[in-house]
Amino acid sequence: MAIEFQKRPGIVAYLTAGDPDLATTREIALAAIDNGADVIELGVPFSDPLADGPVIERASQRAVARGTTLTQVLGLAAELRKARPSAGLVIFSYLNPVVRMGMKAFCAKAAEAGVDGVLLTDMIVEEAGEYLEAMRECGLAPVFLAAPTSPDARLKAIAEVSQGFVYAISRVGITGTQQTVAGDASELVGRLRKFTKLPIAVGFGISNAEHVKAVGEFADAAVIGSALVGLIEKTPTEEAANVVGRFVAGLRA
Repeated sequence: MAIEFQKRPGIVAYLTAGDPDLATTREIALAAIDNGADVIELGVPFSDPLADGPVIERASQRAVARGTTLTQVLGLAAELRKARPSAGLVIFSYLNPVVRMGMKAFCAKAAEAGVDGVLLTDMIVEEAGEYLEAMRECGLAPVFLAAPTSPDARLKAIAEVSQGFVYAISRVGITGTQQTVAGDASELVGRLRKFTKLPIAVGFGISNAEHVKAVGEFADAAVIGSALVGLIEKTPTEEAANVVGRFVAGLRA
């Protein structure tokens, strides 16, 4: 299944797998898909999430404390693929858990689970040769982060090896909700457009319908991460799926 955005802007929903638990993550993901999310990013919890702000860091720590593993996240992906065959599924991880499993083994297992793409936050394009080969052999789409500080030559390199979509970081720094969409975002998307016809999704700080509408003026999709994870943190477990479903439904209001 190829990653597609049926409406503009598309919605990419990031969830920290295993927070509050894997069964609830499954129900939340299904609710998000059923209410308009085009792609689910399943975040693999990691003990040292350097690129993440406090909301996702806390979620990751809770999931790690529960013993959530990469193998379990891939199992969850397989369940979601079976339940919602047309949804886009991306494994979102730091490199370390993948290296521990083995790059080729990870890619093979991800493909077997029905995953569409992979985003490794600390995999840089200049050192991605082995990774790209393993991804290509398994028919997986590599998704890379593009930052406003990247020179055009680097954006071109990212665009040339990306598949599915390119993830444009709206601002420099860690993840977290913001009051407005950073002005750097539209400029970055414009620069990327010179090098790719792939959809471009904007993330970092997108947290409400107003932000999503603003992103839709210049990009193909909006990535909602910390706002969702924070909502889950504040909501009783038994209510989380319904609350997230309503939140996602309202993002295009």
